[in-house]
Amino acid sequence: MGKKYKIVFRKSAEKQLLKLPKEVGVHLISQIRTLSENPIPRGAIKMKGFNNIFRLRFTNYRIVYRIEKNELIVEIIKIGHRQNIYK
Repeated sequence: MGKKYKIVFRKSAEKQLLKLPKEVGVHLISQIRTLSENPIPRGAIKMKGFNNIFRLRFTNYRIVYRIEKNELIVEIIKIGHRQNIYK
């Protein structure tokens, strides 16, 4: 079994998650949990112009996160609808 990553949320990402519709939030939380075992799952896309920042999509929602491989940390940076997430 591989090493487990610790998942940490930026305060702003936590607030964004709480504002989402409940069923979307529940699904995103389960996706975020899987990042501790596999920080770059199938479907994760590395964001251009950044070293270790990735995004995951679920329907019209996105999770933007950063991986700290040295410290085994996945930091959730932003969560939201695709229309607003990149602004």
